[in-house]
Amino acid sequence: MIAERSFAGETPVVDLENVSLTYEGSDKPSLANINLKIYKGEFICILGPSGCGKSTLLSILAGFYQPLEGKAKFNDAPIHGVDSQRGVVFQQPPLYPWLTLAQNVAFGPKMRGVSSSERKSMAAKVLEEVGLSDFTDSRPYELSGGMKQRAAIARALVNKPRMLLMDEPFGALDALTRTQMQNLLRNLWADTGSTIFFITHDVDEALMLGTRVIVLSSCPGHILKEFPVTFTYQITGENSDRTRFTDDFAALRGEILDLIEGKKETYSI
Repeated sequence: MIAERSFAGETPVVDLENVSLTYEGSDKPSLANINLKIYKGEFICILGPSGCGKSTLLSILAGFYQPLEGKAKFNDAPIHGVDSQRGVVFQQPPLYPWLTLAQNVAFGPKMRGVSSSERKSMAAKVLEEVGLSDFTDSRPYELSGGMKQRAAIARALVNKPRMLLMDEPFGALDALTRTQMQNLLRNLWADTGSTIFFITHDVDEALMLGTRVIVLSSCPGHILKEFPVTFTYQITGENSDRTRFTDDFAALRGEILDLIEGKKETYSI
């Protein structure tokens, strides 16, 4: 079982102050007045209706976009552009089809000038962590969807980021593979101590993985409510289904769904 922890007195890894963003050519903000602090080791899950700005928020954290208003900081410094300390995993794994799995994973270190021997060692280590040691010489087209997503996670982990940003990484997977990937990610999070920012449309997935679930409003997205959750701390391989069907899980799931569907008033935090 993963141990719960307190973040009292710690400096946040991410600090967003009154962040808003409007895309060029649009007269309507995508995000409005986002205030959010994320601490080392948290597993943050983001929910909200389609088009509410979830991916926009991730893009600001990744450094793809600058907020139009407000401040976005990582490690107490303004976010300006991409950084290897923030690894990004998308729904469709961006693997190069002409490279082997090991070469794909080692691509980032290669671009940073890491020596051949060191990057091979780094790739081998993370491929073992995600259960792909037997497929190092395979090409992406030879892999299943779940294996490709494992490779994408390995490609992000090889840079030893302080934070993983994940945009619906399991959305295209079948139910069984999705559950396997959730278990893998939970174990990696527990073992590495990484901070994870995870976008999903699946309330059950958010509750099964997150230590904090954040619900955004419809566009322009702003935070409706934050839910501290503890289910992921309780889950082991043999009790995950029991956790999902507890009264506490069902009650929280219902409250979040009502909030997303607009059946409850907006909350302030």
